[in-house]
Amino acid sequence: MVDWESYLKADPTDWLLEADNPSVRYFTLTEILGKPPEDKEVIAAREQITKSGPVPAILVARENGIWGEPDRYYVDKYKGTCWQLLILAELGLTNENNEVNPACDFILEHAQDRESFGFACHPGASGGGRHSEVIPCLTGNMAWALIKLGYSNDERVQSAVKWITTYQRFDDQTDAPPGGWPYDRFEMCWGGHTCHMGAAKALKALSAVSREQRAGAVQQTIDNGIEYFLKHSIYKKSHDLSKVAKPGWLRFGFPLMYQTDALEIAFILTELGCKDERLRETMEMIVSKQDAQGRWKLANSFNGRWIVDIEEKGKPSKWITLRALRTLKKYYQEDV
Repeated sequence: MVDWESYLKADPTDWLLEADNPSVRYFTLTEILGKPPEDKEVIAAREQITKSGPVPAILVARENGIWGEPDRYYVDKYKGTCWQLLILAELGLTNENNEVNPACDFILEHAQDRESFGFACHPGASGGGRHSEVIPCLTGNMAWALIKLGYSNDERVQSAVKWITTYQRFDDQTDAPPGGWPYDRFEMCWGGHTCHMGAAKALKALSAVSREQRAGAVQQTIDNGIEYFLKHSIYKKSHDLSKVAKPGWLRFGFPLMYQTDALEIAFILTELGCKDERLRETMEMIVSKQDAQGRWKLANSFNGRWIVDIEEKGKPSKWITLRALRTLKKYYQEDV
């Protein structure tokens, strides 16, 4: 197998290690260079995440421990509480000092359906999330963010993971999709063909579950999700692999919120250990998008809708480059 670094036109590592983006620096040290958690550089970079860049700016915008109006935690795109937790987790906040515990507990109290333990768009009248508005992408995003923010052992988060293994579908266009709750409310989420975004966020959440907890239903759901995306060659129409399902999935962005793209999906699959040959075309597409300096640009952005903008659309992106490198390394690196 060819070394993964040979696919780069140039080495962008020094650029990624610059001090202006402590989150990217931290992940580059640990995920690209393989430095251990106790390394002095790693410790310094991790500590700097809460001191400079977007993380402290997002944290200081809280009121009473949350962001924005309580009932608009989801529909205030993208300044509500659920979105800030997702962004902070993406930026590498580990919540070692319990800084966002009030916001995490708020989401678990007001957004999680008390009957099914999925996450809903609005709070219900009698507490918890509204049962009729539980959706897969939000459930996957919140489960992933809460695990990353230190709630992996919380029974409520474990119940959210169980929601995914119980209800998440990976259907490939069926004439007889399942009916009843939760499938009978949102056509865009539960139509005859599984929503790519919901499937991606569900698989993303399960990728954050520790290997020791992946037995049984979790691993079976991971296997089903991986096969679903491989059947589509990640971003194609499964019934006609000559056609791209959505051209937007080839324009890479960060953070992606409830949306997804081909790079994020490939990143999730390789994080789960997938090296299937059916991923190769996607890997080649990812490689083709780098510039002469071995950098990838931010082609898709929600800047202007966040509390703090992240990078500049159309410019080389440290976040996209980091994700591309991590994906290439996972796929092409020899197993030790």
